[in-house]
Amino acid sequence: MTFEELRDKALSLPLLPGVYIMMDASGDVIYVGKAKALKNRVSSYFHGDHPPKVAAMVSKIHSFDVIVASSEFEALVLENSLIKHHQPRYNILLRDDKTYPFLRIDLREEYPVFTIVSRPAGDGAKYLGPYGGRTFTRQTLDAVLKAFRLPTCSRRFPRDIGKGRPCLNHHLGTCDAFCRPGASKEAYRERIGQAVAVFEGKLDEIVAQLTEEMNAAAEALQFERAAELRDRIRAVLQVTERQYVVAGSKADTDVVGFYTGEAKSCFVVLHYIGGNLLGKDFDIIETPVEEEGEAVSGLLRQYYATRGVYPRTICVPVDLPDKEPLERLFSEASGHRVYIEAPKRGDKARLIERAQINAREETERATTREEKTLKTLEWLQKALRLPAPPERIEAFDISNTGGSDIVASMTVFVKGKPLKRGYRRFKIKTLEGQDDYHSMMEVISRRAARYKEGDEKFTPLPDLMLIDGGQAHAAAAESVLIQEGLNVPVCGMVKDARHRTRALVLPDGQEIGIAANPAVFALIGTIQEETHRFAIEYHRSLRSKSTVASKLDAIEGVGKKRREKLLKRFGSLRAIAGASVEELSEVVPRPVAERIREQLGGQSGEKEQQEETAASEGE
Repeated sequence: MTFEELRDKALSLPLLPGVYIMMDASGDVIYVGKAKALKNRVSSYFHGDHPPKVAAMVSKIHSFDVIVASSEFEALVLENSLIKHHQPRYNILLRDDKTYPFLRIDLREEYPVFTIVSRPAGDGAKYLGPYGGRTFTRQTLDAVLKAFRLPTCSRRFPRDIGKGRPCLNHHLGTCDAFCRPGASKEAYRERIGQAVAVFEGKLDEIVAQLTEEMNAAAEALQFERAAELRDRIRAVLQVTERQYVVAGSKADTDVVGFYTGEAKSCFVVLHYIGGNLLGKDFDIIETPVEEEGEAVSGLLRQYYATRGVYPRTICVPVDLPDKEPLERLFSEASGHRVYIEAPKRGDKARLIERAQINAREETERATTREEKTLKTLEWLQKALRLPAPPERIEAFDISNTGGSDIVASMTVFVKGKPLKRGYRRFKIKTLEGQDDYHSMMEVISRRAARYKEGDEKFTPLPDLMLIDGGQAHAAAAESVLIQEGLNVPVCGMVKDARHRTRALVLPDGQEIGIAANPAVFALIGTIQEETHRFAIEYHRSLRSKSTVASKLDAIEGVGKKRREKLLKRFGSLRAIAGASVEELSEVVPRPVAERIREQLGGQSGEKEQQEETAASEGE
């Protein structure tokens, strides 16, 4: 659709709540939004000037659909679902690799034990958290268990009581060895209950209880017991002073900060229990298309959906346009009333200010690195006369030895960082001998074909292709792209006598020196080395597989089927070489087994082990 057709369609929409879905020329969803009045909101995209990021999104809109909702709340829920499904490019998205582990303990068991789990289950056990990462959670748990002198070993009770002597932890004074016969089960359960209370944020109650017990022991002249309780109090206080215990499911107030920088933005959540700051989460994100209030609303929905745990009050730095439906969404999800406030003065406003400072500091710290990469990409844009900085770069390299097992690698760098899930490798199929130029043409042709077929693993196209080699290699790659009707800039990466990338070369032969710009020199050098490494690894793995096969095939009486049976039975060439004639005879006839033993019996050393290891890592 033309811009005018899009605008006319938007003006024809009803003044009702709903969701709008923007799509590009390929039909891919690039943005999903909600509106109280669809006509007003959608038509605003096709009138007047917009900030650069919004303008970039609007320029890619080829069509849009709308879904009318019965209420603003229904529109919010539907928008959430559609964003999660489509992951649109221009919607604000938190990282999807963050997990928030929980502590699980079943107090119905005779000897309850803490375990770390990914999410709560409806099994009647008690779940504490979520916390900020498995390593941190494990450190937290160990610190609390040691404070109460509870076991941190792998022994399980009552199964292991009396089996073996107490371990070193008992002698170090960090465990009371409940594995000893006659150790008090009641004392174990009491301390487990106290550890649970610490994780629930009931520190004052636990300290008061332990202090009362300590004073009672002292009055009864039980000085050893009193000293033990004193040390336990100190240990528990030390744990909390070092902030091992963080806000979990009992956080009563979360305070949100949001800061928008030049290239990055930051979303911060500070967790408070009883007015005490006990934890902080933050995400560095792309500067959003949305206004600040809409951005914070979208981030809140994603953040709490991931955690699955909601506080009583959420303080935000700006008035949210969908405050009421968002409160309803969170209240229904949590099972208790959740309030969202935007305080302008008082203590809560000062907490917001602290969160905003945290967001700004994290943004500036991250933006420093981002700006360096951005300037590097901007230099490439100007030097290579590209329409925009090359955010996605793909690099290709060929690896072969004397024309055998010719392979190619494709690496992907997004904003200067390797995207390893985008790496691909190819085995050359159309050539028998060594011909790097035609090998490169085959690889680029196959990469282009997979993109045109709609293969998600080869989508999108890069903003720049880098070819390991000179002008002829770059020209070969460009000729394939032109033939396929694809407009992708191509450059060769030229090495110096010391095998370092010294320049980029265009398909027409023009060289662009990069040694004078250290950041560009480092980036291109890193890309070339990584691409070469990836190609060499694949080539070595194929060559090692061929070596294993050839050694067995060289033995009279061992064909393809018997080789496969031997490898299936013994697992590796080294194991076959080390097997006895009797063992080998279980798979192949005895005369063949004797020949295998005779020819391979002395080849089970380090070299074969290395070959097998390399072979096992290949495709």
